[in-house]
Amino acid sequence: MRRPITLAHEDAHQAARAHVEDRMYAALYAAIMEHRLHAGAKLTEQGLADIYGAARYNVRRVLMRLASDGLIDLKRNRGARIAKPGAKEASDMFELRQTLEGALIAKVARFAQELDFLRLRELIAREREAYMGGDRPRWIRLSADFHIELARLAGNMLVVDTLRRLVSRTTLMISTADSQQPCSFDEHAAIVDALAARNVDGARAAMARHLERCACRMLRPQHEAFDLRTALGQPDAHSNEPELNIKD
Repeated sequence: MRRPITLAHEDAHQAARAHVEDRMYAALYAAIMEHRLHAGAKLTEQGLADIYGAARYNVRRVLMRLASDGLIDLKRNRGARIAKPGAKEASDMFELRQTLEGALIAKVARFAQELDFLRLRELIAREREAYMGGDRPRWIRLSADFHIELARLAGNMLVVDTLRRLVSRTTLMISTADSQQPCSFDEHAAIVDALAARNVDGARAAMARHLERCACRMLRPQHEAFDLRTALGQPDAHSNEPELNIKD
């Protein structure tokens, strides 16, 4: 008679763990992509555990997810830091993006339907709206999403996963101080226009120009101090939610 109670308790435990991990992941992902946590910033397991009222085991799982996204670097005995690609890695990543995204163009032009192009245009419209409204966080994320959605239309999920990591990592290098658009919606629109017209050469050229311009808008070194709680939007870690102290 005790087994159902034990299983129910375990289910509740797993649900609570998933909740705190998902909440922590979403907050860190947003803070990194929005440049509230700058490249090279160190993340400590204990600091994050204190902020979210979680066990260090939960923090490690979240950090591993972010590392698989390419957003943080995990090194043995050195902890976790926000990814800070060097000049050579940056050049290599954009070169690989040119190859991958250029190769996707022909498949998208061949197989995408009008509804697909309509969805891409709606995404670009939301990107433009965010930019015009001064919502930089949403604008940056939508700019990255455009490239992922375009890859999905080509139908190769291995490429989608690879590109997601590359897009996330290169987004870190866009300068927050740069007044230029980190990933222009007008350039995105030019790509979609060429694709909708089944103009493969034109779409490839538009993508190549776009990525070249993105590569020129690299993140400049930042050395300012930061407060982890503030960067994550939680100056008071437990003011709004009860503590979730999930043990290993």
